[in-house]
Amino acid sequence: MVRTWGLRGRPPVLQYSFNWKQLSAIAGLTFWRFYFRFFPGTVRSVQLVEFLQALRAHLRGKKLLIVWDGLGTHKSRLVRQWLESQNGEAQIEFLPPYAPELNPVEQIWNYLKNREIANLCAKNLGEVSDLARRQLKSMQRRPSLIRSFWQQTELAF
Repeated sequence: MVRTWGLRGRPPVLQYSFNWKQLSAIAGLTFWRFYFRFFPGTVRSVQLVEFLQALRAHLRGKKLLIVWDGLGTHKSRLVRQWLESQNGEAQIEFLPPYAPELNPVEQIWNYLKNREIANLCAKNLGEVSDLARRQLKSMQRRPSLIRSFWQQTELAF
């Protein structure tokens, strides 16, 4: 819950018809920047591979260490085939089950939902998507914020 203004004795009621299950997001995080994309519905293997290809293009010439949770899409045949086609330029490590606190990308979503768009009362999915995209782009320009996502995980580097 986030604080807001209201008349004394009359708590404000925020009404909206949006549900996060209608919009999915995926992100990749380096020590200095993060990359993201939104997808309607659920992220499937095809979208995941598309995101990984775009990430490879942005990080040209660098090896990828991809740290994932146990989502089934991360282990799909299509994703495994793409990873094998990378000839060792992409390595996968999996987080322990039920450990979102170890995943720095979860900190991005937490900050977005609980700080940047906490009291948003969107009229439609497009409005949420537009504001979330703008706020994420703003967050990308804040190196100290990106460092904090890593620090909150308490992972050893």
